[in-house]
Amino acid sequence: MPRNLDMTALRSFVAVADAGGVTRAAGFLNLTQSAVSMQIKRLEESLGLQLLDRSGRGVELTAAGEQLLGYARRMLSLNDEVFSRLTHQAYEGEIVLGVPSDIVYPSIPQVMQRFAAEFPRMRVHLLSSYTRRLKALFARGECDLILTTEDAVDPGGETLTELKLVWIGAPGGTAWRQRPLPLAFEHNCIFRTGVQQALDRAGIPWVMAVESDSTRSVEASVSADFAVHTLVEGAEPRYLEPVQHGGALPDLASTQINMYVSEAHGKVVAELAALLRAAYRNRPSAPLSVAPPLAS
Repeated sequence: MPRNLDMTALRSFVAVADAGGVTRAAGFLNLTQSAVSMQIKRLEESLGLQLLDRSGRGVELTAAGEQLLGYARRMLSLNDEVFSRLTHQAYEGEIVLGVPSDIVYPSIPQVMQRFAAEFPRMRVHLLSSYTRRLKALFARGECDLILTTEDAVDPGGETLTELKLVWIGAPGGTAWRQRPLPLAFEHNCIFRTGVQQALDRAGIPWVMAVESDSTRSVEASVSADFAVHTLVEGAEPRYLEPVQHGGALPDLASTQINMYVSEAHGKVVAELAALLRAAYRNRPSAPLSVAPPLAS
């Protein structure tokens, strides 16, 4: 007798694979963590296979899970295409979404993928830049929606979450042990001045070893163990990792992830804003004020 795969469970499975964990996937799907876990369990039981390896600190795909992932993506893509073509043909155009480069991952690609499935005729132009520039563009009406990293939210905005800043470096790297401490930052990074002040208060000498206008250049230098950098917790790329310094480096402040939506926005921009809220809702928040606020 033929059996049918549960599309909802498949969507949860793909979200867990993409997000690297159940908690992040739950936030993206706007579900509870227990609901996502239950859907994965039902999918495993229906196939008679273990899809996730839960023995380590994180969640990894088993060999069966890796094989299913490709099929699941194709099935969901076709399902979403059919639904979208028949229900959202009226929406066409472009939305300009501005996001600081250091918080593009992990949430923004998942949100854009979900949005494209629901509104296939809409084009999202992702503008990646630093907070000050994004706010200037938004004020001039050149962005429909922006995310920012700030100490506080301006009138008209909303705070999606508050996350701690962490030191990041090369996997197994030793740059964080050097004195003066070599730093790598973009020229306009909003966190740069606050990090320097935190080091000064801790009496730790530092040197700006890498300065660039390119996020990729900074990340490449850090991954080569030339210097250390700071990022919002959970936003580090796979080729970098939080520095386990054991107190040798000062604690850093938390930062708010804020969202600003154009007053002239329509239903489609509102739907994109709702997806962004859901993506951040279940992400763990940072404790308040573990260090003095960062300078803007």
